[in-house]
Amino acid sequence: MNDNQEVTVKKVYEDLIKAWNERDAERMSNLFTESGESIGFDGSISKGQEQILSHLKPIFRDYPTPPFVSKIKEVKFIGNYTAILRGIAGMIPPNESDINPDLNTHHTLVLELKEDEWKIELFQNTPAHFHGRPELVDQMTNELRNLI
Repeated sequence: MNDNQEVTVKKVYEDLIKAWNERDAERMSNLFTESGESIGFDGSISKGQEQILSHLKPIFRDYPTPPFVSKIKEVKFIGNYTAILRGIAGMIPPNESDINPDLNTHHTLVLELKEDEWKIELFQNTPAHFHGRPELVDQMTNELRNLI
């Protein structure tokens, strides 16, 4: 894959984060393929753009979702039409100024190139609690703090 494809894949992730941070359920769901899946921090699964939209709308409407601070760790291409992006993210809760380590997460995206456009086939938001390894929580939190 060429550098332009990697830049484009990274932009899809950045657009996903921006849509979350701006609480824009429609824009976020439109980044997915028609059959794309989203697995949330709590383990809930939404399949397809419509279900993702209907899942996100009440969350954004009813809860003060904290914004993500995120960092792309890796982009890997599998053939010409599939990419995996791995990132890390933390959140700064409302009325606070620091990342809450309890909300740290690993982000994994599987993207597919369809009709010259990269779309998300899978977004998984996995808590990064590192049970019994507080030094890894601190390491991730500090890495994200450096982005603030």
